[in-house]
Amino acid sequence: MPIPLLGASLEELTDIVSQLEMPTYTAKQISDWLYKKRVTDINEMSNISVKNRDLLKEKYKVGRLAPVKVTVSKDETKKYLFRTEKDHFIETVFIPEEHRNTLCVSSQIGCKMNCVFCMTGKQGFMGQLSASEILNQILSVPEAEKITNLVFMGMGEPFDNTVELLRTLNILTANYGYAWSPYRITVSTIGLIPGMQTFLEKSNCNLAISLHSPFHSERLELMPIEKAYPISQVVEVLKNYNFGRQRKLSFEYIMFDKFNDTMRHASELVRLLKGMNARVNLIRFHAIPNVSLRSSSDERMKWFCDYLNNNGILATIRKSRGEDISAACGLLSTLENKKMS
Repeated sequence: MPIPLLGASLEELTDIVSQLEMPTYTAKQISDWLYKKRVTDINEMSNISVKNRDLLKEKYKVGRLAPVKVTVSKDETKKYLFRTEKDHFIETVFIPEEHRNTLCVSSQIGCKMNCVFCMTGKQGFMGQLSASEILNQILSVPEAEKITNLVFMGMGEPFDNTVELLRTLNILTANYGYAWSPYRITVSTIGLIPGMQTFLEKSNCNLAISLHSPFHSERLELMPIEKAYPISQVVEVLKNYNFGRQRKLSFEYIMFDKFNDTMRHASELVRLLKGMNARVNLIRFHAIPNVSLRSSSDERMKWFCDYLNNNGILATIRKSRGEDISAACGLLSTLENKKMS
């Protein structure tokens, strides 16, 4: 079966052309076709000889796969369904706004983390996405040329797939690749400290932490990962790291009625995050089957937001997008698409 070229670094492409006894400069030509000109077939690489294109095609392919389905929300958010190389499915969300267009990208097929409030975790884990499959989401949505921001907040835990994540981020930000500013890319994690530390050392992209409660016992109820990597340890690691002027740190906080939206929670959140140059994004909970939690009211969310801002913690309420097509935070799942395989 042909191997995707998409997801290969310039160094790896150099190794490929060397093995095929092609001129070294062919590697840069291939990277330009893949990442600058965004071709879908090796035959389109017109400045490479027919002989060398035929050699490439014996073992390789570009690796582009178009989405198999799109669902459009009343607010114009679009959810794309992609088939993976091994015939599983993943979802990717395009969120248009007045001054920016954000693509929410998946990093795994399902998820191992089993957070109570997340549909992706309910479907279980079916495999890692390769750098090729991650990049394909970005290249193959029809709005690819309009994307201004990327968020790794789709299906999966990015730091449970750190190797392929970093390969992807390298290509996205490298001059031979897409040459994106790392400050246009945000990676979200529930707090896998080893992967997070590797990311902080090897990438300059923004970081978002799923927090959801400042108290250990309550966060453990929501997120099993709290047992291995308590939020207090995650915050301690981050407090010892210099983010610089442009790199952004944020905390995601889904608000649950009478569970994590009280004065006790607000004041503890202020204590936990005091002195950090970070933003707290407050998020409305989107109900999922067999989970009794309910979202905080709009009034409660505003009060909570005002309390944080008045006590030195920058906070905003994130606008919910795509809930009617199950594209909003915590709703991505491909269980209903299994029949398509």
